[in-house]
Amino acid sequence: MLATALAATLIGLDAQPVRVEVEVLRGVPRFELVGLAEAAVRESRVRVKSALAQVGVDLGEYQIVVNLAPADVRKSGSAFDLAIAAATMAAVGAVPSAALEGVLFLGELSLNGAVHPVRGVLPQLLGARARGCKRAVVPRANEAECALVEDVDVRTAATLGELVQALRGKEKLPRAAPARPEALEADPDDLSEVRGQAAARRAIEIAAAGGHNLLMIGPPGSGKTMLARRLPGLLPPLSREEALEVTAIHSVAGLLGQARALSRRRPFRAPHHTVSEIGLVGGGGDVARPGEVSLAHHGVLFLDELAEFRRSALEALRQPMEDGTVTISRAHVKATFPARPLLACAMNPCPCGYRGDGTRRCACTPERIRAYRARLSGPLLDRIDVHVVLPPVDVTELQGQGAGEASAAVRSRVARARAIQWDRFAKHEVGATMNASLRPRDLARITSLSDAGRRLLSAAVDRLALSARAYGKVLRVARTIADLEGALAIAPAHLAEAIAARVLDRASSESSLDAA
Repeated sequence: MLATALAATLIGLDAQPVRVEVEVLRGVPRFELVGLAEAAVRESRVRVKSALAQVGVDLGEYQIVVNLAPADVRKSGSAFDLAIAAATMAAVGAVPSAALEGVLFLGELSLNGAVHPVRGVLPQLLGARARGCKRAVVPRANEAECALVEDVDVRTAATLGELVQALRGKEKLPRAAPARPEALEADPDDLSEVRGQAAARRAIEIAAAGGHNLLMIGPPGSGKTMLARRLPGLLPPLSREEALEVTAIHSVAGLLGQARALSRRRPFRAPHHTVSEIGLVGGGGDVARPGEVSLAHHGVLFLDELAEFRRSALEALRQPMEDGTVTISRAHVKATFPARPLLACAMNPCPCGYRGDGTRRCACTPERIRAYRARLSGPLLDRIDVHVVLPPVDVTELQGQGAGEASAAVRSRVARARAIQWDRFAKHEVGATMNASLRPRDLARITSLSDAGRRLLSAAVDRLALSARAYGKVLRVARTIADLEGALAIAPAHLAEAIAARVLDRASSESSLDAA
């Protein structure tokens, strides 16, 4: 007898439908599984046979062939167990085949019949909904994330026995409880705790308002890490669409807790400088996993000690920084993950870290400094919109009693600036979400300059030898500065501030660091 159940496999964040076909004949016992299945899927034979035995379904007298169609799509993970078990039971007559029609089954089975949670339930359910599937059965431990999907009747099972009773019509599986977003608690890291560093505070406000990548250069203890950790608190809460994307990525990576539902907090990822290229941008074996740049999507990716990262890992960031996506190609599959975080980087001005701090502690030779800075390629620096030099914090500022401006005040200005951007984009039918992501043709339409502004920008291009990409970055940053002030047009003062954020591009970086 032949029975069929529905399952799915993930390629990046895209859920590909899989039809689980089970043919059962009487004869010498065997259990074969075909359909380009990787090891974890092939091992499901053992788990399914043992779990079925726990609910009284003996396969000892059957020849069983399981086909995972389409056969040319690689299947990975353990989420096929539940679909294989359901189709097998229907094939041997233990449950009615009609009960499996139009139902997506996701879950891993243990040897005793328990249904364990699996990765990627949220994107698989979203994909099923897009294909018109209206019913699904998932592990109860995945209830929080699956409850985020509307218009799909999602039922949860803790054991295979519960599923058997439901398929036989004797009991009903419980529905996933409606999802409640995480309470947006106050961020424990507030900008008011940062003393001094007015230029750096201004830089992170501009970066947050326009989604601009940021590089902070300063000696140890100047506050680079403190400022970076307060960046997420300056960003507005995630919209529902953004939150679904973030939750789906973390679901695929297996980083969602059982009780976690839709998160409104911007992610903050700070990988160690020893991270590999795969760890940073994603990849792995036959199954592509999201890297740190995707896990920080719609949030902040902080790279501390930037010059200490592997050059190959940093260079791999260039394409995601430009396109907002990461595409991982393998022999049989190509997976794409979204990757549009706000990139915040920090580094020392020299190998010892004390160049320009006024203490004369730096003993680095010019050759060592040039070699240190040469670890960062020009094309990578070209993709970082805002560069800022942090001087050492004066002791009088550390001993001061007054607190600096709080994150809430800055966040309100950032929200107003972003609202201005969204209104402008809607008016001009621009597909961007922030100034930093404006395409060149759209940038020219919404950044008209006065004669004085054009002369200033032309002089800056000649003096600093700015590339065409850097020229566009200056315009985007200037547009954000104008938005923060509520100005309709970009004034020369806005351009001057944006140009000052690019002085580390070329030879002027030496004099800027020395002056600091």
